[in-house]
Amino acid sequence: MSGKIIGIIIVLSGIIAGAALYYLQIYGFYEEVEVAEVQLVSVVSDAPEPIPFANFEAIDADSSPIRYRACFTTDMSLALLTETYVGLEVATPRNAPGWFDCFDADAIAAELNAGTALPFLSQKNVDFGVDRIVAITEDGRGYIWHELNDCGEKAYDGTIVGEECPRRPETE
Repeated sequence: MSGKIIGIIIVLSGIIAGAALYYLQIYGFYEEVEVAEVQLVSVVSDAPEPIPFANFEAIDADSSPIRYRACFTTDMSLALLTETYVGLEVATPRNAPGWFDCFDADAIAAELNAGTALPFLSQKNVDFGVDRIVAITEDGRGYIWHELNDCGEKAYDGTIVGEECPRRPETE
């Protein structure tokens, strides 16, 4: 009899822990971003500059520097954007939680691959080793996410970072 009770307690504990872990990963840590901003790095000044946008939605989490996701619209044409701002050769959007409806990483990647969307650098080292990337489609839909840069990949996989990377901030 006591073996059944212990078994039930173990199974229920596993179910409760699994449900809590699922909730925390999908919903718990994310917060709506209050400050709406869309910037792209200028070809001329090599600094981020704001661009006009509307319909901004964004989420972020303090638990990881790469959890930022945002969606917006802009009236700027891809031709003007490519002449004015720093473009990227390759960008791969990261998945967003399923409940954040405006950001579909697979659809964005398909548009990037088809050439109907173009990726741009928004900000270098928004957090140590993490760049902010913006992709804008032909019809003016825009998407933002964070991606590890070369320094971030080296720092987080344990490789020696080297002199070309900025110093990693001290932890408190």
